Amino acid sequence: MSVGGTIAVVIAFVGLSALASGLNVALMSLSLSDLRRKAKLGNPMAKKVLPLRQNTHLTLAAILLTNMAAASATSLVLESVLYGVIAGTIATLILVVFGEVLPQAVFSRQALRYCANLSLVMRGMIMLTYPVSKPLQLLLDQLFSEQKSQLQSRSELGMMIAEHLERDESELDDDEVEIIRGALQLSEKHVSDIMLPIHDVYWLTPDAALTPELVAEIKRKGRSRIPIFNAAATQCYGLLLMKELIDVDFNTTAYRVDDLPLHPVSLVGSRTALDTMLRKFIASSTHLVPVEKADKIVGIVTIEDLIEEIVGHEIEDESDRRRKRSKLKV
Repeated sequence: MSVGGTIAVVIAFVGLSALASGLNVALMSLSLSDLRRKAKLGNPMAKKVLPLRQNTHLTLAAILLTNMAAASATSLVLESVLYGVIAGTIATLILVVFGEVLPQAVFSRQALRYCANLSLVMRGMIMLTYPVSKPLQLLLDQLFSEQKSQLQSRSELGMMIAEHLERDESELDDDEVEIIRGALQLSEKHVSDIMLPIHDVYWLTPDAALTPELVAEIKRKGRSRIPIFNAAATQCYGLLLMKELIDVDFNTTAYRVDDLPLHPVSLVGSRTALDTMLRKFIASSTHLVPVEKADKIVGIVTIEDLIEEIVGHEIEDESDRRRKRSKLKV
């Protein structure tokens, strides 16, 4: 064989070894659970690679057999024209640099893309090595059970979502990232972290007389719901809804709070997790719930407080802005 022919054959075998080595690293670096999710979402590359990754032992055996065959053939070709030690040294250097290091560094950067584009090559390797790779697959399947996919912890999910803030190509905008991160942290926070303390709560007792002065005060407060507690703030009788007082004539008839319809509401403990609190709001069909600790009401929590915790921003309505303006004037 001429020198040119020898070089061409060596390049071909080294190239085949490099291809097998790169595919080996790329395929094994792909998460099976990630591939399944992407395939369900319609990713065409994931659909091509998923069957090969699911049948890991067969594909792995075919790739490694091809790699070893190409490496052995390279050594044999070089030994036919060079001395043994020189041929072995040159073959080792060429295979390590061009057959292992470089292709693995390249293929690992875009593993899914390379595996998808070369899926037919991997299937060809399986066909060519099937008499050997299939028995190896059966043996490996017996020795090693299928690897179970591992779920990420809440902290890991939070870090994964936060990475979208640093990447321009992310499909999520900043607000979506904040909402997802806030939702992930609900179970780690408690009602006491977001409640309005009792000393800041506007509440009434059931025997309070609804005089014109008190009605005017209620209007200034701008509350849509007023909790009704006993004087010791140990019991809640319900909520007084302001919208139901529109048709009440307080000028001609003297009313007490307990003369008006009150909507019953259950108390929650101050250590209630926020995800549990969200379910309670949905089940109870109320937007305000008193919070108790050691058999005493210590504050209230509203659905607005919970939403603010999820979105990471304070939500102000018209009455909030009016109260802030009045405080600034004072």
